[in-house]
Amino acid sequence: MEHGLTLITTLTAAFGFAMLFGFIAERLKVPSLVGYLLSGIIISPSTPGFVADVNLATQLSEIGVMLLMFGVGLHFSLADILRVKYVAVMGAVGQMAASTIVTMVISHLWGYSWGEALVFGVCLSCASTVVLLKALEAKGLLQTLDGQITVGWLVVEDLMTVLILVLLPPLSSMLTGLSVPTGNTDSLWYIILMTLVRVLAFIVLMLVIGKRVLPWVLWQVAKLGSREMFTLSVLTIAIGIAYGASELFGVSFALGAFFSGMVMRESKYAHRAAIESLPLRDAFSVIFFVGVGMMFDPRILIEQPFGVLLVVFIILAVKSVVAFGLVSLFKYPLHSAITVGVAVSQIGEFSFILASLAVTLGIMQKDALSLVLAGAIFSIALNPLLFAMAPWIRNYLTKHWKFARVMNARTDPLSIMPDGVSEELLRGHVVVIGAGRVGKILSEMIRSRNIPVVVVDKDRVVIEKLREDGNEAIFGNATIPEILIQAHIQDCSLAVLTTKDDVEARKIIEILKQLNPKIEVVMKAQTEEIAHQAIIDKIAKVFEPDLLLANEMAQYVLSRYGRRNQTTDGVTS
Repeated sequence: MEHGLTLITTLTAAFGFAMLFGFIAERLKVPSLVGYLLSGIIISPSTPGFVADVNLATQLSEIGVMLLMFGVGLHFSLADILRVKYVAVMGAVGQMAASTIVTMVISHLWGYSWGEALVFGVCLSCASTVVLLKALEAKGLLQTLDGQITVGWLVVEDLMTVLILVLLPPLSSMLTGLSVPTGNTDSLWYIILMTLVRVLAFIVLMLVIGKRVLPWVLWQVAKLGSREMFTLSVLTIAIGIAYGASELFGVSFALGAFFSGMVMRESKYAHRAAIESLPLRDAFSVIFFVGVGMMFDPRILIEQPFGVLLVVFIILAVKSVVAFGLVSLFKYPLHSAITVGVAVSQIGEFSFILASLAVTLGIMQKDALSLVLAGAIFSIALNPLLFAMAPWIRNYLTKHWKFARVMNARTDPLSIMPDGVSEELLRGHVVVIGAGRVGKILSEMIRSRNIPVVVVDKDRVVIEKLREDGNEAIFGNATIPEILIQAHIQDCSLAVLTTKDDVEARKIIEILKQLNPKIEVVMKAQTEEIAHQAIIDKIAKVFEPDLLLANEMAQYVLSRYGRRNQTTDGVTS
């Protein structure tokens, strides 16, 4: 009974204070998570009055991390990561290395030993995926190219941090300045190898077996028609796989949940799974921020104010500048470099875990852990404000810096229709949005009838291949009007949507109708609701996925094209 009451009182206090101070923060035009952090400080052991159970709050916040990462995985495919793999991998590694080195030098001059300075630098170099996702969702950037880069960047950082957590115990004697016993080198390389093997084994297991099993399980449960069973299945998969990944493969809860959501995305019930898990995800993410506040000791602000300012400067300024520079080297536009720079200017859950382990191993002092927590509090609180300032930063840089103006003018060549394309091919043509399996078959069949086709897709590799084969193709997100304008949507005859996301499809249709009110739209629908609504609104000819064959859609497009373009040769109605 006592344990139950402890849980209840912890939840009541956490949610109650979070609601109160979150409301006050919103009224003051400050991000609500600042109120959540303040709530954690108020109910922490470091402040007088009610004290919640820190261990329980920590475990509850872990559930929030799992559900949040699971939800992200439902909207983030492996193709999204591979699309930005070069900048994400090289950028994350470079940023962590550069930030760690700078922090090492500053910390050593401040009095830390080299071993302690190294670990302290690593703690400040890894950003919080949870904080990032909340910021990207709030700004509507999660599905954009900038969002894909930053999420991929932090996934790589998480993988690296997991490896560091495993290597820290065997390296502790060396980092504390003690001699390393003979023969430990082989043991260290063995640990590194086994860690990589376990992580790769988990990823392969999820992408090969989980990709087939998890959608099938969700489909079987959905056929029962029970909402409770469906919700229970989603939670079991998200939390169960995250826990199993941690216990069996040494992968963090966050990464385990992320990959489970990513493979679940293959199911046609992925959108429903995201909706069902949303309330719990939001509730437990609040607990995460409250838990961060509970670990903070305000006395560090009085005892080491200069240290706190220095840590905040490293997180907000040094990391941002390094990330900005690395993204610039990959020749991405200015807005991408600013977005990534702002996104990494905070630290979170992995920093706490790493710092706590270092204190336990005797590598770091408790004061260093307090500085890490102080840096987390201030950086998490200020990060939404930095996102809000991103447009101002962009305007300021372009006004005062020539290189920024060059970056701002950068446009991906694949997002622009080449000058050499004949205007005759860009009038009365067909625009196919989505170059997946169905889109590929459709475009090939239509093109075989000598009908001009322009393909629009978010996969840069696919667009590169289409252009190499001599086809007209545009790289970009079709929910951005400029991308559709490059496909000359205002002059086309028909548009075909093959996207799996019904919400995205509705957004695209709205933009299509604005740019070309007379356009005819052909689409497939993942759910009956969107199909019926599309028919009622008379916005599109709808093919439902269970009955869908690519050649059926192609025959319909060919027949309609023949009626709308009577002078086109070789087309039969």
